[in-house]
Amino acid sequence: MISKIYYHKYQLSEHTYLIGTTEKGLSFIGSRDQGIQEMEQFYYGVQLVDDEQMTNKYANQLKEYLEAKRQDFTMELDIPGTKFQESVWNELRKIPYGETRSYTEIAQAIGKPKSVRAVGSAVAKNPVLIVVPCHRVITKSHKLGNYRGGLTMKRDLLTLEGAID
Repeated sequence: MISKIYYHKYQLSEHTYLIGTTEKGLSFIGSRDQGIQEMEQFYYGVQLVDDEQMTNKYANQLKEYLEAKRQDFTMELDIPGTKFQESVWNELRKIPYGETRSYTEIAQAIGKPKSVRAVGSAVAKNPVLIVVPCHRVITKSHKLGNYRGGLTMKRDLLTLEGAID
């Protein structure tokens, strides 16, 4: 269980992003231009400490990604979830840069082909946008679907990766 998160807000590529970490690893990347309230929804009751030094290494990798200079992230994560959520999040991390998968394909990949709605719910509860690439999950009919950061952000990330035009 997480008791303290170090966070800082960064101006990266025209938008601000809130990044949160524990001593063990990255715990949160927020939607564009959102405040600390978004993180508080994920980590209710956790002590939050503004600490730029603790979050800098994560911000640097995110900056490189947003500038199209990085395709993979090399960082430890500390994102608590249920076993099911963790299986979904691990599968999301296997989706290559520039590719997409459907919720149905994720459900099949984790061995739970009838759990498409539950997969959607787990995707929505991902606290680490971009690094755990839930933006790469689309509907079976190739529509964007929902995204915590909004459809404009999802479209921009998929365009940056060359997954859509």
